[in-house]
Amino acid sequence: MSERSKTWSSHSMDKSITLPPNEIFRNLENAKRFAIDIGGSLTKLAYYSTVQHKVAKVRSFDHTAKDTEDDPLYEISMQEEILARLHFIKFENAYIETCLDFIKDHLVNTDTKVIKATGGGAHKFKDLIEKKLKLRVDKEDEMTCLIKGCNFVLRNIPHEAFVYVKHADSEFRFQNTHPDIFPYLLINIGSGVSIIKVESEDTFERVGGSSIGGGTFWGLGALLTKTKRFDELLQLASKGQHTSVDMLVKDIYGGSYVSLGLTGDLIASSFGKSATADKEFSKEDMAKSLLHMISNDIGQLACLYARLHNLTRVYFGGFFIRGHPVTMHTITYSINFFTKGEVQALFLRHEGYLGTIGAFLKGAEEDNPNQYSWGENYAGSSGLMSTSPDLNPMQRARSGTFDMLEMDRLERQLVNLPLLQDPSSYIPDTVDLSEDALAREYWLYCFEEALDGVVKRAVASQPDLPEAAERAEKFRHKYLHKLQTLRHQPFAYGSLTVRSLLDTREHCLNEFNFPDPYSKIKQRENDMALKYFQKAVKSLEELSWEQRQFALVRGLLAGNVFDWGAKAVSDHVFSIERPWLIDNYDQWLERLNGPPHKCALFFVDNSGIDIILGVFPFVRELLCRGTEVVLASNSSPALNDVTNNELQILTERIAAMDPVIQSAVKEDRLTLVQSGSSSPCLDLSRLDKVLAGVVRERHTDLVIIEGMGRAIHTNYYALLSCESLKMAVIKNSWLADRLGGKLFSVVFKYEVPLDKKPTTLDHVPVTPS
Repeated sequence: MSERSKTWSSHSMDKSITLPPNEIFRNLENAKRFAIDIGGSLTKLAYYSTVQHKVAKVRSFDHTAKDTEDDPLYEISMQEEILARLHFIKFENAYIETCLDFIKDHLVNTDTKVIKATGGGAHKFKDLIEKKLKLRVDKEDEMTCLIKGCNFVLRNIPHEAFVYVKHADSEFRFQNTHPDIFPYLLINIGSGVSIIKVESEDTFERVGGSSIGGGTFWGLGALLTKTKRFDELLQLASKGQHTSVDMLVKDIYGGSYVSLGLTGDLIASSFGKSATADKEFSKEDMAKSLLHMISNDIGQLACLYARLHNLTRVYFGGFFIRGHPVTMHTITYSINFFTKGEVQALFLRHEGYLGTIGAFLKGAEEDNPNQYSWGENYAGSSGLMSTSPDLNPMQRARSGTFDMLEMDRLERQLVNLPLLQDPSSYIPDTVDLSEDALAREYWLYCFEEALDGVVKRAVASQPDLPEAAERAEKFRHKYLHKLQTLRHQPFAYGSLTVRSLLDTREHCLNEFNFPDPYSKIKQRENDMALKYFQKAVKSLEELSWEQRQFALVRGLLAGNVFDWGAKAVSDHVFSIERPWLIDNYDQWLERLNGPPHKCALFFVDNSGIDIILGVFPFVRELLCRGTEVVLASNSSPALNDVTNNELQILTERIAAMDPVIQSAVKEDRLTLVQSGSSSPCLDLSRLDKVLAGVVRERHTDLVIIEGMGRAIHTNYYALLSCESLKMAVIKNSWLADRLGGKLFSVVFKYEVPLDKKPTTLDHVPVTPS
């Protein structure tokens, strides 16, 4: 161990740091464009890096000059790809010199000559930063950085904003990402209070403020309790009873003041009892009273300015908040009281990073970071850490000393599906595990139980790489740690859902260079299914029209369960008698007797039998009816889902066998588009912008969503502005029971929105089942 490592180690032990420095300052060797935000006690550092990681690429073989019967359809190769990543680290100012030393020693190839800085401490530490890192400090306006950072997280991180509800099953109620984040009011509570109205990316105005803020709480608290540390003061407040110090309405009137609508427990005068009571007050009670006094004052100010500017979205941030439950509760109570519930107090998961994100964006404007979409990398982010003193220490064992956020630049810009009925109320997920303790425990157990199989699959996917087993074990350790964290802190990354558990697993697999563990299985299943395509089409064409429609639907349902690798399961689907759990098939058949749809958008699911023998025959029928079809598939691998690159090759091969598909491709009536997703589930609020454009241009009037991940775990309740078809077999007994069915229940959900109800189809149900 080097002398510097020893220094770091001994220093870190004093503060119970559980992470080695190379896990905190990740990928420093490729770091560039630093930014720093130094507050009174915390430093937030940002840097941009390029990360080299493996991706699985598929390339079609040239089959023109030879027999292709036994040759694979395409070859799979592992290639290196460069990914752009943003790193944000938060640590106590006591560590700044040690951290700067570590960064200096591990910077290798940076061309950066300037570090953007913001925050009150940027001037104080300017000389130290320039000396240690040999970079010129360029100070940026604190408020501008704050707003830029706030806009960035609201745009790019789903479930960034939350409402705090004390004593609820889940204290944190996360909000949907609104398609238009403007306008909003930001109440930034530092030493004082600034109230900023934000109208657009670069248009904001400080409309008010107060000198009574976090500094007041800290200063008066220190005088009253002789406690000098801010967090210790909050801990005292969490244990106090303000009613010992505050004068309540009932202390004056003996009960409620009914004619004015004032309850007896309402504070009439903060610290009112201290003037007349002849006794000593505890530090805890005084701290609690002080916290209430300042929070209520800030809450009333926020309400007045929200009403003055006709704003309903009010975000709170700043040093005073810092994720402390006691503080969030008092502000929430105040807002609810003064607005009678009309305005919600909204807090941000990453509010501590807003300034440094904004400073970084100011330094990276030449790269136009706002023209890209970014996604949180769950594998490298700490998540929302509660600092409540009431929590079991096990829940805070990750250490509040260091906290990390990582964001990856996505290849494509993500937007809402234009066909969402109301984007602002769209919720992708069917079950919120953070609010449902029984569901949470069940699914966490399922993912833990499945972990051995995932590890084996990862190793088997790279048989020629001897170190694969070691990497797979590292993956196991990391993902298991994430699951254990989520068991204690289900709110760590926003609302906990089956989708987020799957996505976290994919992020951890990618972290250890397992980009597509199912690639060879998909290849095998695709090769096998292609051999039966022509026979399947011929069998369908021999049926009557009505028989064929049912066979197409049954084939889709049966093909979709093959991802569980059991023919017995698909045979079971073939034998299931109607009525199904959700059974709108008769209405769908009746609709098919009417005019053809203009364009169908089909979100496809699994490789192999599903896509080739299920989806393509169904698509072929739509094309024969005169309906254009857009096939949307994953941009990157997830489980055994077909990717856009694989689908391109499959479509070419099927077109060579089938004149209907061939002519549709040539005439641009069958189009393949990336969804922008790399998840087994589907978030219709984060889709490839190109796909959204195609949907508009083609005047799409039918959306088809297939598979349990896309149509059951997500989008089961999604409302669209056009006709929709959701099809899946429920392959999980717990979820089937939750939805009122049993294992292998079939969902065939055909929906027509009220305002788009066809006049010739008055008998078609128009409300979701």
